[in-house]
Amino acid sequence: MKPTALSGSVAACASLVLTVAAWAGVANELPYQALAERIVGKGQGVHVVAEDGTVLASVAADRAVHPASVTKIASTLALLRRLGSDHRFVTRLLGASPSDGVVASDLLVESDGDPFLLPQSAAYMLGELDDLGVDRVRGRVRVEGPLFYEWKPDPGGRRFAAALSGRLSKEAFRQANERRGGSGIASLVFDRAKQSASPPSETLLVHLSPPLPRILKELNGYSNNIFHPLSDRVGGPAAVQQLARESVPLEWAEEVIITNAAGAGKTNRLSPRVAVALARALQREAARHGLVLTDVLPVAGVDRGTLQRRFAEPGLRGAIVGKTGTYGSLGASSLAGVARTKKWGEVAFAILNRNVPVPEARRRQDAFVSAVLDDAGAVPWPYVPQPSPILVEETVIGRVGGG
Repeated sequence: MKPTALSGSVAACASLVLTVAAWAGVANELPYQALAERIVGKGQGVHVVAEDGTVLASVAADRAVHPASVTKIASTLALLRRLGSDHRFVTRLLGASPSDGVVASDLLVESDGDPFLLPQSAAYMLGELDDLGVDRVRGRVRVEGPLFYEWKPDPGGRRFAAALSGRLSKEAFRQANERRGGSGIASLVFDRAKQSASPPSETLLVHLSPPLPRILKELNGYSNNIFHPLSDRVGGPAAVQQLARESVPLEWAEEVIITNAAGAGKTNRLSPRVAVALARALQREAARHGLVLTDVLPVAGVDRGTLQRRFAEPGLRGAIVGKTGTYGSLGASSLAGVARTKKWGEVAFAILNRNVPVPEARRRQDAFVSAVLDDAGAVPWPYVPQPSPILVEETVIGRVGGG
């Protein structure tokens, strides 16, 4: 198999390095050390570990640098550990008991911070309210708890209220109709009364998000920065940092600094060896829930998002599950994850570039990983992509008086 992600000259160079390293037979030489230094750079962070613990390459592996969105591996670990794989976020709509299609109160939105509340979700809920015969609210939307809509905080519910008023795309309505079996959907009319006639005392609908692993998978695929406010559910960045430090060898703990759970803060730091240890920790945590890494992280060349077009060539496609990271203004670009190989089993790796232009950093990352997989023999993960959780896994339960 040829390393298709490499240019001809770089591929030839990589092949030469591997051959020279094999001929040299130098004691204590790591199998891909020379390759890492040649392609990624002597001053750049690289750490690669085989399934049996053999270190295959290690360059500046103990130097903590900005990891950008590779931080999300630690946040994913914390959310899965603290909330569990069965967790679903809950959004309740409450109002006065409807009479002749009218809810004579404000519409109260009780939210625990569903990060996946989108236009399709709003259209879905509108359809269920329509089934109840509700078409008018004698008040306005009020919110209790952290509310997100379309990936952004919506504390007063203004954007969510606009969605319930029917300001949605035809595509959102179409998808919701499809999910509900083709029944019609109508929008709500809000009278926006200054004072409602009744308190919002009845549960109208309870909306459940997709299960947590499906949400984490989608958020990691697109590297969504909603991870930062979402981390408040488990104690915020400080709690993510603490769990990350507990998940690596004690002597490495100071190589973990997380002040922004999405990786968007300027002071985050991880070392390459810590990033590898966190990828392994997430793998173990997933297994504890009967899951594998592909359930919470994107598969390169297969899943939508930042890894969709990387390692997509025949022979590489589907062999890598991981997380990208980019913070161009700080000179940070990173790639970490686990690759399946014939020679070394499941190989965990982290490449944390600093002060390298992002396009060049990505070229080096892809060239190095491709060369390693060319030598080790890439093996695709046993994985079949699933449709968007928006269409198949969010649920509405409860009716008027449902508690």
